[in-house]
Amino acid sequence: MGEVVGDLLPLALGVAISPVPIIAVILMLFAPRAGGASFGFLLGWLLGIVVATVVFRWLATASDLDADSGGSTGAAWVKLLLGVVMLLLAVNQWRSRPAPGTRAELPKWMAAIDEFTAAKALGLGFALSAINPKNLAMCAAAGVAIGAAALSGGQQAVAVVVFTIIAGCTVAVPVLAYAVARSRMRAPLDRLKVWLQENNATVMFVLLLVIGVVLVGKGIAGAF
Repeated sequence: MGEVVGDLLPLALGVAISPVPIIAVILMLFAPRAGGASFGFLLGWLLGIVVATVVFRWLATASDLDADSGGSTGAAWVKLLLGVVMLLLAVNQWRSRPAPGTRAELPKWMAAIDEFTAAKALGLGFALSAINPKNLAMCAAAGVAIGAAALSGGQQAVAVVVFTIIAGCTVAVPVLAYAVARSRMRAPLDRLKVWLQENNATVMFVLLLVIGVVLVGKGIAGAF
């Protein structure tokens, strides 16, 4: 169990430090429907993480990638493939970074966040965690790590919960903090939003590069 949690930590941190969902939830907190939209986004974000992770855990188990079935080599190849995918995403992220002196632009859909209802925010949160290629790759790697380990059903459930809590904490903390201390949190959250906007490409490049290298290393070690 401890080894699996160790494998999950960098993946969970990779999801947690993704700048775009943090920026999105901060913008929602400044919107007229801050309460409903931000909690809807948080719910969708967590639900997406759980669904994506559980689906790939099930696929790993159904494909007999667990160590007890002699599928550890297969799991290693999956990790190697996911690692290569993350390295390719890291290269793409680096190439898409803004030129020096140029202000980074937010995705166009963020301009409509002021009008988001709780239902729309929930759908956006789910899409960003379960469909976005960067986060989906990390949730997939987490699901494979859980499904390929020799764990009981209860232990697998605990692993999914641990992964979800860590991966979702950076969206949950602003929402809960703003609900408790709205006036004091507005300025710090605004500064965080600006910093993340300016450094989005660099942050994601470093995350994807590190996690990609780790997965490729683990895959090579298990496959050869």
